[in-house]
Amino acid sequence: MARTIDGTLVAAKIKSEVAEQVASLVERGVRPGLAVVLVGDDPASHSYVRMKEKDCEEVGILSRDLRRPAQTTQAELNDLIDQCNSDPSIHGILVQLPLPAHLDEEAVLARISREKDVDGLHPTNLGRLVRGIQAPRACTPWGVMKMLEHYGIDPAGKRAVVVGRSSIVGKPMALMLLEANATVTVCHSKTQDLPVVCREADILIAAVGRPEMVTAEFVKPGAVVVDVGINRTDKGMVGDVDYASVEPIASAITPVPGGVGPMTRAMLLANTVAAATVAVGAQNL
Repeated sequence: MARTIDGTLVAAKIKSEVAEQVASLVERGVRPGLAVVLVGDDPASHSYVRMKEKDCEEVGILSRDLRRPAQTTQAELNDLIDQCNSDPSIHGILVQLPLPAHLDEEAVLARISREKDVDGLHPTNLGRLVRGIQAPRACTPWGVMKMLEHYGIDPAGKRAVVVGRSSIVGKPMALMLLEANATVTVCHSKTQDLPVVCREADILIAAVGRPEMVTAEFVKPGAVVVDVGINRTDKGMVGDVDYASVEPIASAITPVPGGVGPMTRAMLLANTVAAATVAVGAQNL
């Protein structure tokens, strides 16, 4: 039976550390502030933002709720981002994705100040990750790395396979694993013989957004399996991994829910506090 990689447990530990850091900053006269920008009426986005706001409250971060209607124009959203960039009480800016189809996500992400990019998705910050330079890290893959670290799973020298090549998860995940000295393969919709490639993995990361796509035939016995997927189906929330068939084969596995999801939110808090700490240093407080 596989060991459960409990994201809720690790996230609680990180949130406790963040709360201590927030308290230290408050003593110095600065309360970390996070602006949460939500455009439109997507129920999943609204639910996720509510959870993030609750997390902020628990650790003492000031969460500023900036909700706008679906018909918001690009110019209006740009103005809102500019206001947040220039507000010294806001240390982090989160734009909840996806945005309505008429808005340019890439332009919005690039407009956020690099220093306030707590999602780690600004093109400069992604470029700094490529170069191995300190920068805010994309929350989900960084959360995965923290879980592996907590459970003593060292990627160094191991074969890691990432299924999915998004700029939010797949690509930064591959870069972080490479930085940790894994040998990394990135798979996608054009990969031939996908189960065969996946069976080579000592660490298998599933991040494709397809319910229970990764079955037992994808998994080498003893592999570590990390399920990034969150898919709402008729039978409830499931991941990209068919847990029932994979769990008996793997040495360790993340559940859905309770795996990567809590870690993504915890790393957002950590990035926000880190941004506030940098701002404090810049102000010589």
